Amino acid sequence: MSCSNSIDEKEAILNVMNRQEEAWSNGDVETFMEGYWRSDSLMFIGKNGIKYGWQTTLDNYKKSYPDKAAMGKLEFEILQLEVNGNTAYMLGTWSLIREEDNPNGHFTLYWKKIDGKWVVTIDHTS
Repeated sequence: MSCSNSIDEKEAILNVMNRQEEAWSNGDVETFMEGYWRSDSLMFIGKNGIKYGWQTTLDNYKKSYPDKAAMGKLEFEILQLEVNGNTAYMLGTWSLIREEDNPNGHFTLYWKKIDGKWVVTIDHTS
């Protein structure tokens, strides 16, 4: 893989993250979920342990963030992004800007390029 190709792949992944930030901040969790692998094998690791599946992840987001006020404005900061062929590793921070509070934490994402599209296959968020 050439260096410029790797830069293009990183840009494609960052574009997915930007769309996710925008969708979340608009209260649109369905569009936010387009960044995830639509599979029962999607793995989400959070404070309640490991959960599997795209639909489960969507349902959990909807339960935890029932409306736009609860969702707030999402901001990501990418600390590290390494692309290796059709897989990528990302480390970053997330922050929600809300009326009452400002929850935040870290995430580790494992990406795969599936059918020409970068998607998150493992999300560990704390």
